[in-house]
Parts: sequence; structure tokens; C-alpha cells
Amino acid sequence: MAIHDIVLLGDPILRREAEEVTVFDDELRMLVRDMFETMYHAEGIGLAAPQIGLSKRIIVVDLRLQEDEELPQSTAVVNPVVVWSSDDTEKQTEGCLSIPGLEEFVWRPVSVRVEGKDPEGNDVVVEAHELFARALQHEIDHVNGILFLDRVSPLKRKMLLKKWKKMEAEGE
Repeated sequence: MAIHDIVLLGDPILRREAEEVTVFDDELRMLVRDMFETMYHAEGIGLAAPQIGLSKRIIVVDLRLQEDEELPQSTAVVNPVVVWSSDDTEKQTEGCLSIPGLEEFVWRPVSVRVEGKDPEGNDVVVEAHELFARALQHEIDHVNGILFLDRVSPLKRKMLLKKWKKMEAEGE
């Protein structure tokens, strides 16, 4: 297994829609294992392939780091699509491994149903609620070229980008 570098805000791959995966082989399964390992190393709960510089529609999520969760909630989904989301929404803070040091409140549906494939190529359906649903939506945004910054008001986004530029200039 290998730990990959995480690309940061400003890398154009984070703004492009990722390519659909069509080959389900050992290379893909190794990539998924590497993505989990990279996410654990960075102490995150989710990671999308564009965040490690690969234009592939692959996400991994694992809430094992969250002590308040009753059940382990972990998944890898290839070519994920949100096919249903609840009308109930909730505002919670989100951060991102590609934008370290920034967090902001984001509104998202409380529950979602995601369809896609597992790393073996089998159809999967993931029904998720609360933090698990939020993490899935956040990572699916990544494969669609969307960042959590795009889900806040223009004024908040401007303030966050200004803070990011200041942090970069200071070498944080």
C-alpha cells in the first residue's frame, strides 16, 4: 500500500468532473486500498480520487474515527451517484483535506441514497444518514468538481479564500 500526496486548493483537477471508471481490476482495488490508507494517514473521514491527483470517480468514506457513531460506517464507491436525498436538511461544519485549516457551515440533506459499484464491479446501494450522508455528499461533490466552498454564500467564500491565501503566504 502507498500513501499518496493530497492535492490542495488551486490544483485544477479539483475543479474538473472526474472520469467514469470502466475497468474493475487489481489496479483499481489497490488504488482503493491506497485511498483508504491515505485518508487514515491524513486523519480524514473521506477522500475522493481527484484529491490525490487522479481524475477517477472513486470515493472512500470511513467514520471509524468518530467515537459517537454506534456502527462502523465505511464504504468505497466507484462511479457514485446520489439517487435520492431527504427533504430534511442540516447545517454542520465541514472541512476538507484539500483545504486544510478552513472550515465552514454547509447545508446538506440529512439522508441520502447513493448508487454505484464496489471495487469488484458489483452494484451497490448505500443508504446513509447524518455524518455518513454528509461525508458521502462531500466526496461525491469532489468527483463532480465541486468544493464545500461552493456551497457557502459568496461573502463567506470570499472571506475563506482570503484566509486561505493568507495561510499559504505564511507557509502554514
